[in-house]
Amino acid sequence: MKTEGIIIAIDGFSACGKSTLAKQLAEKLDYTYIDTGAMYRAVTYYFIKHQLDWNNPAQVAMALAEIQIDFRRDEDGSLHTFLNGEDVEKQIRTMEVSASVSPVATISAVRRFLVQQQQALGEKKSCILDGRDIGTVVFPEASLKIFLTADPQERARRRLKELLEKGQSVSLGEIVNNLTERDHIDSTREDSPLRQADDAVVIDNTVLSMEEQLAMIKVLAEMRGA
Repeated sequence: MKTEGIIIAIDGFSACGKSTLAKQLAEKLDYTYIDTGAMYRAVTYYFIKHQLDWNNPAQVAMALAEIQIDFRRDEDGSLHTFLNGEDVEKQIRTMEVSASVSPVATISAVRRFLVQQQQALGEKKSCILDGRDIGTVVFPEASLKIFLTADPQERARRRLKELLEKGQSVSLGEIVNNLTERDHIDSTREDSPLRQADDAVVIDNTVLSMEEQLAMIKVLAEMRGA
């Protein structure tokens, strides 16, 4: 679909720092940031909270009809995810949600529901989206496509640090298992699997600092008219 603004798509594996990068880049460029991963997490949280069977198409359809997701900034500028008017930013970042978000994301009805919302949000705005199918499905005509990757052990260490800082009790082994399973599900699902777009710029950030990769991608964005 055609857009009136500049779209930057950042795809890649879990725990590569996609969201952090996208948020910082959006701030640098004064762009709108759309956290697509949070949208899938919000749907997953809703299913868990209401004890729904996401393998039941009728229950999924009924649930999606009741779900409304939007983003709001708090007083310090942090972006929070709201589900039906409730701030669920903390709830959607738990390991319980992390363990189920990839299976939920394989459901075609869920993907169609959220892709439509993502396209509507980005249609008339210069924006940055991160996820797993942004450059291949959501916005295949994005002005800039980035595919992030990093060493699996480094990704696990980053996720462990993130969760411990949030007060969650979790082991490195649990995270390694979770990331391995999510990578497999995301890469092999039938509907919109995780893959690198043919025209994406691949960046391995295993040894890059956030400042280094931010500067690198900002230059790429500006070269494309951002």
